[in-house]
Amino acid sequence: MSLVGALPFLKPRLSPSVSPGRQRRHTLPASEFRPLNTQDAISVFEIEKEAFISVSGDCPLHLDEVRHFLMLCPELSMGWFEEGRLVAFIIGSQWDQDRLTLDALTLHKPKGSTVHIHVLAVHRTFRQQGKGPILMWRYLQYLRCLPYVRRAVLMCEDFLVPFYQKSGFKVQGRCSITVASLTFTEMQYPVRGHALMRRNSEAIGFPQTNTQHHMHTLAVFTHAAKFGSFAKLLVQ
Repeated sequence: MSLVGALPFLKPRLSPSVSPGRQRRHTLPASEFRPLNTQDAISVFEIEKEAFISVSGDCPLHLDEVRHFLMLCPELSMGWFEEGRLVAFIIGSQWDQDRLTLDALTLHKPKGSTVHIHVLAVHRTFRQQGKGPILMWRYLQYLRCLPYVRRAVLMCEDFLVPFYQKSGFKVQGRCSITVASLTFTEMQYPVRGHALMRRNSEAIGFPQTNTQHHMHTLAVFTHAAKFGSFAKLLVQ
């Protein structure tokens, strides 16, 4: 798979180009979608805390767990940045069983063909703008480019089931995992085929890793499409 051919799908969305004489006073902010890394962990956790603790009293991932997954499988995360500021994110890991168990909350199973979406969250300033569905759509398109992924799964509270159904997820049934008095519905999304490949010669910088596997994955990441869980709350 050509890195050059993959580049347009993670290309930042920039303000329209206009001549200096017609330039508007206000322009649209640049947008960038990229894998997260451990340097993003604090920003991730700040968004997560604000979104979840006030409602459920806890976070899907604590700070050490955020760092844990961003070290083990950064290629299964996606951050949406506007003018360098993180505004929304998804963190996932691989799983190797048909249904989620407690181990799925903390473990990454590199040989698994399932991606467990732990959390989707949007910064409070950017909610009610449709960013949650857009980010999920991009993420699912990206997963279609990974040859080892067959499906994505998540657990959510019942009131969020319609939100994820609009993204193509199907109900699997009640989840065996409970957190205090909270119960969850388990949902899955079948990942089929590969996202459209288009050639483009524009260069985009990507985080450097030390393994060929991660280099391949970062190249594939750019297929995530041209548009702009414990995933539970406040994701729109």
